Order: sequence, then structure tokens, then C-alpha cells
Amino acid sequence: MTRPQHLGLHHAALFVPDLAAARAFWVDLMGYVVEWEPDPDNVYLCSGADNLALHTGEPPVGAQRLDHLGVIVATADDVAAWEAFLRGHGVEIVQATKLHRDGATSCYVRDPAGTLVQILHHPPISGRLQDISRPSTPS
Repeated sequence: MTRPQHLGLHHAALFVPDLAAARAFWVDLMGYVVEWEPDPDNVYLCSGADNLALHTGEPPVGAQRLDHLGVIVATADDVAAWEAFLRGHGVEIVQATKLHRDGATSCYVRDPAGTLVQILHHPPISGRLQDISRPSTPS
């Protein structure tokens, strides 16, 4: 049987204890755009290349634990620029910008809910994703 193709990771969904703080991090600092807010407990965000759902409250018993989210950037220099930008906004830097053995460059930060976020330049795919346009801000 032939393996079907896929287009990569589409979205992630997070339970967050403080929806306002999580929204501020992902929208104001990371540049995501609010796509839909169906009620006070949920907000759906879009970067133009992926989607992120934020849900307030505690995860259901037995829910999986997420290790980290990866946000891809176009160049290795962009990783350092993101680290400096987020540090300047008081975001916890877990691991400073580092070149990995596979040629990737990344840093790790924490969002307000404690989720580990990797800012990543991954040479095999960063260049291909560079042309994806970001969504326009809703009017």
C-alpha cells in the first residue's frame, strides 16, 4: 500500500489557564491573527500557514501532554531576532539561540501558560515556506 501524502502540521490546540494572557502572547507578540472567537472560552488563531486553538480551563482527565510547539522562520538570523524581541517583552527564554548538528537553528521560550515554544529555522523547509503570505488583519 502506498503512503498517502500530507501537507504538514495544520494546527495545534492548547488548554490555557489564562485565555487573555495566552491571546496577548500569540497575537500581540507572535503575530497571529484572530480567526474566530465563538465564545469567551475559545479563540482560534491563524498565521497564514497554520492554526492555533486556545481553550480556557483544565484539560480533560487523561488528556495528552504537549512537549512543545514549533514556529518556523525563514532564516537563522530570524531566530535570534525573535529571541531578542521576546526577551525585550519579558518572555522567559528557556534556551538561547543555538545552531543544531543538523543545521537547524532554534531558541525556546515559554508562553504565559507555560507551554514551551521553539522558534525554528529548519533549512529543508524554511525556504519553501518563505513565500506563504500572512493573513490580513480583520477590519
